[in-house]
Amino acid sequence: MDVQVTTLANGLQIVTDRMPNVETASVGAWVDVGTRDERPTINGISHLLEHMAFKGTNRRSAYDIAAEIEAVGGHLNAYTSRENTAYYAKVLKADVPLAVDMIADILQHSTMEPEELERERAVIIQEIHQAHDTPDDIVFDYFQESAYPDQAMGRPVLGTADLVQSMERDTVLDYMRSHYSGSRMVFAAAGNLEHDQIVKLAEQSFSNLPEKCELERGSPTYTGGEFRDERDLEQVHLVLGVNGLSYLDDDFYTASVLSTLFGGGMSSRLFQEIREKRGLVYSIYSFLSSYTDGGLFGIYAGTGGDEVKELLPLITDEMAKLADGITEDEISRASAQLKASILMSLESTSSRCEQMARQISIYGRPMSVEETVEHIDSVNADGLKKVAERFLSGSMTMTAVGPCSQLGERPEFS
Repeated sequence: MDVQVTTLANGLQIVTDRMPNVETASVGAWVDVGTRDERPTINGISHLLEHMAFKGTNRRSAYDIAAEIEAVGGHLNAYTSRENTAYYAKVLKADVPLAVDMIADILQHSTMEPEELERERAVIIQEIHQAHDTPDDIVFDYFQESAYPDQAMGRPVLGTADLVQSMERDTVLDYMRSHYSGSRMVFAAAGNLEHDQIVKLAEQSFSNLPEKCELERGSPTYTGGEFRDERDLEQVHLVLGVNGLSYLDDDFYTASVLSTLFGGGMSSRLFQEIREKRGLVYSIYSFLSSYTDGGLFGIYAGTGGDEVKELLPLITDEMAKLADGITEDEISRASAQLKASILMSLESTSSRCEQMARQISIYGRPMSVEETVEHIDSVNADGLKKVAERFLSGSMTMTAVGPCSQLGERPEFS
């Protein structure tokens, strides 16, 4: 890896990873702005802004944005999360200047014409309805809201149909001006490129970014609770979880290994005990959702309405067993899975680009693969026991969508 970092005068950090043996490059801007930065009355605005950035600038129409990138065989996309909004492109190496210019253009010169806003509101409302019609999707929004009630971290990324419909053009533009600045943005590039080339292009293209936006983020407070959405479905979609930990926690890598060995693959405890031995589910897995100052650890499962009564105590029993009896074979297997995932991702310019941007945003610096692997290799049984006990010491959150009548009460460990 050939990683270099430069900070421009406006605070924008440029990070590149040169991969001379590929013919492509991925570039993108990661903005430290997401759902957690929204007031209740504008929940969903970060996602709406992400959509509207592609709907025309002073120099390009919405069609021009799509046509220009596709004319060179590239693609341009974006996503919004609870802590970040990302705008990124993948192109052939000769077309890197175009990709940088287009991303800079949509982030600084979007016009957000009223007719485009009206159309995009309708598109996003359809997206919201689609999410509500997808039980194994919406159950995670319910989980987030139940874990962090009445907090920005618990609100849905998409917002609500009523709120999206009510957002005016000036509100979206003001949000962009007050939240998008050089100091809250990382521009990452990976592939067949030169660092100095990217720095020069960024200096030329991002000259209109404000230097600084003063934003205050309150830390999320995990509460825990439950929500059941009774629906006439074939399956109950269940998410069960507890307070997790942040990316910056000393036990983050230990928790990652723990989640992997518990429910991260076909050899994991959950998959073997609940699907292979008992045939109660088609899909079951655990997950670790971390943020800069908190997180969640949970399990998703889908099962029939009659089987859910048996499923819930089995999951909680397996969780309780995490504090004891983890074998060296399990640790070795889970660690190998994590390391392989990291190393395999290095073959992708897009993955490298995103990894670097996230590391700069979270840790303030890029991390070498060797450092990450060292963290994973340092995980041991004592550390796993400690993290498991942390997870089992707090209150439980449970959400379900489907025929919930046989679900039973929300379990607790203490």
